[in-house]
Amino acid sequence: MTDNTNLQRVFFALWPDDGLRVRLAALARRMPADGRLVPPEHLHLTLAFPGTVSSEVVAGLISRAAAIRGAPIHLRLDHFGHFPRPRVAWLGSSKTSPELEALATSLQGVCRDSGVRMDDRPFRPHVTLRRFVTRFEAVPIEPLDWWADRMVLVESGQGGHPGPYRVLRSWALEGPSSTGPASA
Repeated sequence: MTDNTNLQRVFFALWPDDGLRVRLAALARRMPADGRLVPPEHLHLTLAFPGTVSSEVVAGLISRAAAIRGAPIHLRLDHFGHFPRPRVAWLGSSKTSPELEALATSLQGVCRDSGVRMDDRPFRPHVTLRRFVTRFEAVPIEPLDWWADRMVLVESGQGGHPGPYRVLRSWALEGPSSTGPASA
């Protein structure tokens, strides 16, 4: 029998500051879509999604992610988008910076090195603004600039009820523009 008491649902993300959260939440309210608004405290940009893993795997993720170094990353969130499955509407960037792509790739490697099986879907950076969307209209928006200066490992609830998000660990993006492991 599997012991579910030490399982955690986690993901790596870029975590907006409070001012950006307010702006993202305002955009979400104006978005021409139905569905449920994502609570402002849940707004983030997922970099890698290990999913539901044991506390031992979480410890490995934290240890390995600590070796990643990177400078703050500029994102220009400039368009709304929609994924029919899982029925979410989001805010994304027309261009993915090489630094953002490298950070996501490094964190996916951290997950694999920690024994997590990752899917092979391409990285599509976005901030989910609404869930359970059945009606969506893409309209032009004024771009929103974000200098992401930290990445986090977040624990969310299980199933369809995410509950409060809890930042398990936060790392500043303040070093040289390299997302590989730190030199030994």
